This record gives sequence, C-alpha cells and structure tokens, in this order.
Amino acid sequence: MSLFTPETIDRVRDAADIVEIVSAHTDLRRQGERFVGLCPFHEERTPSFSVKPAEGFYYCFGCEAGGDTIRFVQEKEGLAFPDAVEALADRYGVEVEREQEDPQAEARRRRRGRLTELLERASAFYEAYLWDHPKASGSRQYLAERGLGEEVLRAFGVGFAPSAWDSILTRGQRAGFSLDEIKAVGLVGPGRKGGYYDAFRARITFPLRDLRGRTVGFGARATTPDQRPKYKNSAEGEMFHKSRMLYGIDRARGPIARAGRAVVVEGYTDVLALHQAGIEETVAVMGTAITPDQLKQLAGFAEEVVLALDADRAGREAMLRAQRVAGSGKLRLLVVAMPEGEDPADLLAADGGEERFRRLLSEAVDLPVFHARAILDGGALATPAGRDKALDEVVPVLRAMGETITRQELIGEIADRLDTNPAMISRRLGAAGAALQQPGAASRKPTQAPAASEPQRAPVDRRSTAEERREDALLAMCVAKPDPGADYIARIGPEHLVGERAQLALPWLKQHLAAPLDGLPREQEALFAEISRLVMLAEREPADAASMELSWLMLERARLDREIARRRREGSEQSTETVELQHDRARISDAIATRSG
Repeated sequence: MSLFTPETIDRVRDAADIVEIVSAHTDLRRQGERFVGLCPFHEERTPSFSVKPAEGFYYCFGCEAGGDTIRFVQEKEGLAFPDAVEALADRYGVEVEREQEDPQAEARRRRRGRLTELLERASAFYEAYLWDHPKASGSRQYLAERGLGEEVLRAFGVGFAPSAWDSILTRGQRAGFSLDEIKAVGLVGPGRKGGYYDAFRARITFPLRDLRGRTVGFGARATTPDQRPKYKNSAEGEMFHKSRMLYGIDRARGPIARAGRAVVVEGYTDVLALHQAGIEETVAVMGTAITPDQLKQLAGFAEEVVLALDADRAGREAMLRAQRVAGSGKLRLLVVAMPEGEDPADLLAADGGEERFRRLLSEAVDLPVFHARAILDGGALATPAGRDKALDEVVPVLRAMGETITRQELIGEIADRLDTNPAMISRRLGAAGAALQQPGAASRKPTQAPAASEPQRAPVDRRSTAEERREDALLAMCVAKPDPGADYIARIGPEHLVGERAQLALPWLKQHLAAPLDGLPREQEALFAEISRLVMLAEREPADAASMELSWLMLERARLDREIARRRREGSEQSTETVELQHDRARISDAIATRSG
C-alpha cells in the first residue's frame, strides 16, 4: 500500500486551515485561543465542540470525537486516510511525496492520475469552446433562456462538445494520451465502420465531479430535437460509476453541512438554477433513481434529504424507491410537492419563482406521508371496494412510521379521504402488527426490495464508565501540571488502566509529558487523537495537588480491587499476598475517605 512520507503528512496538516474546514459543517465563534460551536458529530443544544487552530486539532467534550484536520475530513466525508490526505493536499496546494510502494499500486495510482488529467483537459476544452466559438452560440442562447447566468455556468464548468467526430480524440492523442486511455474515460466510442469517434458531439457538457472536485466523467444534453438520447452520460468504467455520482456534490457539500439538509433534484440545469438562487445545498441524481451509495454519501453531511423530483409518474416512483433504499436508516427523507409538468429550473425562471420554490421546500412532507397520499390519489375511492384496497395498501406505510404525532395526524387525513372513522384505521393497524408477531408471520410478509445498509455518520468513540473517566482526569491533570504530574505518571502502570485509549497514551506521556504534542507521530492516528484529546481535557480539569492525589488513590484502589478479585477467582484469597493486598486496600480507602471529607 502506498504510504505518504511523514514530511508530506506534516506539510498537509500545517497547510490545512482547520477552522475553515470545520466551519463548513458547523458555525464556530472565537473564544480566546480556540473556537467553539455545536458538535457536528452529535445533536446538542449547548456548544461542547472546541477547535484549537494553533495545534490543528478539535475535540468534543460531549461525545469525545477528536483528532486533527485529516481525521475530521475522514469522519465527515467518509474517506480513508490516504484519500483525506490527498484531498487536503489538493485543496491547499501541498506537494505529495510517497515512500516506496508496491509497483502495481504505483502503476494504478499513476494511471488514475493520467486519466484524471485527461478528463480535466477535456473539460477545459469543452468549456472554452462554449464561450469562445461561434458554433456554440445557440447553446449559449439556450442556457441564457433558461435563466442561467455566466457566473454559475463557469463555476460548474459547463461547456459544449463540437460536432466534429474526432475533436477530443485528436487533441488527446496530440497531448500524449493513448487510445486506450481515451477509451477508458469514455471520451470516445467505436464507430460502425471501424475506428473510434468522440462520444460527445454537438452537445452541452456538464462535468461530473467527485467530492474533491475532480472530473470523473460527463453528462451531455442534446441541442437538436433529432439527437437521441436527450441526455447522455459517460460510460461506466474506471473513473465513472453512475450509482455513486451526485452532480454538484463538490460545490454543495459545505452548504449541505451548514444547512443540515440536502435538496435532491433530477436535472443538471435544476442544480445550476438552484445554486444561482442561493439554494446551494442542491445536488442531482443521475436519472430518477437514488441509490444506497448516494444516500450514504449525503448522510455524511446532513440529517435530512429533501427530494424535489419531477411530479410525473417516474418521479413519484423514484421517490417511493428512495424509501425502500433508505430502509430504516436515521436519514430523514422529505418530498417537495412539485407542480405537474414543472421542474425546479422552470419554476425559478418564472416571475416570483424563487420565493415559490422556497415555499415548496418549507412545505415538504415526510416521505411516508407522500407515499400514503400517492396511494390515495391513485385509488378508486368512489367505491367501498376501492377504499378497502387503498386501506390495505396504506396500513403497511403507517406501520413503518412507528408511533409518532405525524402518523396520528396522517391517520386522521386518511380517515377523511376514505370516509371512515380513524378508530377503524387504528384497529386495522393494530391487527396488522399482531399478525406480524405471530409464529410464521415472516413467511407471509410480502417480498420487498432489500433495504440498504443504514446510512450513518462516521463512528465516534465514546467513553461511558466512571473508571475510564477517572483515568482520563488524572492523565489530563498531569498534562496540565507536568511538574507534579511527572511523579504520578511515573507511578501509573498499565495495570492501573482499563481504558484502551489511556493505555495507548501512557507510554508517550511517560517520555513527553512536558510537551506532549512535540514530535507526536501524526501518522499514528489513534495516538495523535488520544494525546490531542488529553491536551484539550487538560484545559478543563482542576489540576491542583489535592485532586491529583485523590485521583491517584482511586486508581490504585481500583487496581487492588481487580487484583484481589483475580486471586479470589483462582482460589488464593487466604494467601499471605492476598491478605496484604486487602490491608493495602483498607489503607487506601481510609486515605480516600479522609481526603473526600
């Protein structure tokens, strides 16, 4: 596996602005030498999250999430360590150096780098052609008529692919790229009579970029009625995977994190129009389907996903599929009631469109509510049989919602639509629940599409035991007061600690207590996170002599308790050594009682 040199990792950490990066996910305010705000890793009302820009790390006193800039990017964007380092290096212009790596891994990395460069060159060519060539004037006019300004079009790199059959093929080969490389990124395809031709011709192009803003493919729109298909994407391959792609995610991820929600639309121009209108938390799916990978990606930034898909049958079905894809995850899905025959770009182009769309966003309903209403709207409610059928279909939707106020209100709405009593619906709901709990009920359940894995934020370590908190407190006090702390650090052994993180930190503190951050090997992520966490805790712990001694005595008593319990399990509780341990424990307990009193 490719390893970065320690110098590279240090340069990335020194260059990265942790306040800027964290601020994309939560509002921070200065408080002396640190910045504080609500934790982006767990829900809270009182700020417990702290960032120290001088040292380049963060810590939450509530959920105990902590680490440096690289770790923050890993957890919030779901990236592996190497990807997080590369993302930050790209963002802050840091040259990356690697230690010796496996030749095959190096070859794959170099190939991906060349393919990325090829796609970026193609994107730049298409964009320049749109703005500079007379043959693209019709496309410029079309985009302007859709209400899209030059600023947003340039920000997203929108371009135009000329009609010539070999524009990209010729330019790519002249730039030193092989036919294999040009084929691999989907820029050319095979001709009917042999040879290869440009995959995108006489089309408006939309670069498809990953989280880091790297072009991985293209979407392209036809410019004449006879062109088919109307929209065309890059072919699946080494770089482009449709199911993982969200158009605009590179520009929307910060706004999504700040807003706590993502707005999902279908079209490229919908994304452009909404960003232009200031609704920058918007992304688009590739088609009408939303996938587990896309939802998982959004779950790293937001608690809510608002679906603003077309109101036609395909759009409604896509939203219902989203409910199955999300499964029982914690990501809240809502639906905007889009007017029939209009998409977001159409709405925004009309007079008062922005205000109208924002109102629709504010009126978005939970996906189960949308699902139930769709069932009723499509049912034959004029007949008793039709109403019974609709009720049969809507009960599973209600049951999946759980016991919430939203469900109770929806039951009342359904009762009105079916011209029946809410109590009858509640009874049917209860009967359905009882049937599912009977033996063999699982085999009678209708077959459903398998739910995706629950989208979750990156896991955050947590402490829960009082003993671990005592260990933390003493180590933090030793960091805060290293002169008296050195004596306690020398006394503490692995047998005093039950927490894995404290055991990890102890050897380092024994050697570096006076300046625990100096020389800290930052490539050792767990150690760096633990030491930086203790440094943050040190600022809160009351590090006076009495507190340090009391904490030490409690750790020593806990060690004696564990040793005495072990000897009892082994049947040696009557031995001389065990009796001496019990005397020591009594002496320590007396000292604790005296100091506590």
